[in-house]
Amino acid sequence: MGWIFLAVAVLSEVCGTLSLRVAASGRKAWYAWVAVGYVLAFVFLSLTLENGVGLGVAYGIWAAAGVALTSLASKFLFKESLTPVMMFGIVLVMAGVLLIETGSTH
Repeated sequence: MGWIFLAVAVLSEVCGTLSLRVAASGRKAWYAWVAVGYVLAFVFLSLTLENGVGLGVAYGIWAAAGVALTSLASKFLFKESLTPVMMFGIVLVMAGVLLIETGSTH
């Protein structure tokens, strides 16, 4: 169940961050969605930890997946750049998280 909570935490954080982009462009009412997204993200991250996923693993996956998904969504929703160098950086972050995950199961 911890992994499901982690997935919801990631999606909530991504929604909150994307809402922040909209709110910062002048649509101030979207700050409410920012708050909801971030509160839900931390609630579900807490539930993830309560269900046995280690802090380093959970936070690493949460952060890396959040960066990757936010970057991809920003490219399509807001027409922001996503260069090959940036994509390579995302791959490196995800590889690092994978190494943390596989290293923690000994």
